[in-house]
Amino acid sequence: MFSPSSSDEYPVEGVPTPTQEFGPGRAVEIQLTALADNDDPVENAGIKAAYNFASPANRRATGPLSRFVRMVEQPRYAVMIDHVEAVTGALERDGDRAEQRVRLTGPGGRTATYLFGLSEGATGPLAGCWLTDRVLVE
Repeated sequence: MFSPSSSDEYPVEGVPTPTQEFGPGRAVEIQLTALADNDDPVENAGIKAAYNFASPANRRATGPLSRFVRMVEQPRYAVMIDHVEAVTGALERDGDRAEQRVRLTGPGGRTATYLFGLSEGATGPLAGCWLTDRVLVE
């Protein structure tokens, strides 16, 4: 487990965090499960879990946490919040990189397809953990 840094609120305590035990598909599944019930056990718990799985480069581009939350709440990613259905495509893995396509149906029936791009952390406390580098809207 990592110790949180007050400067960027990482990792957020009380929500899932990456471990070496999770492969890339499981890392995506954990994030989707958390986002499906976004406010359980606390407000924005799902978004906070996704932030915990974001790679350091991803967090530098999209953080801090408050900015990350605002980004996910925007229309482009809002389907993820409290989605009612997730259909995952085949995981494509090449060494320490992986991609997985996910089609989500939001609570209002809107659908969106996302491509999760992940990599395996190479150094520090995240070494061996699968982390999200990007989530592209298709």
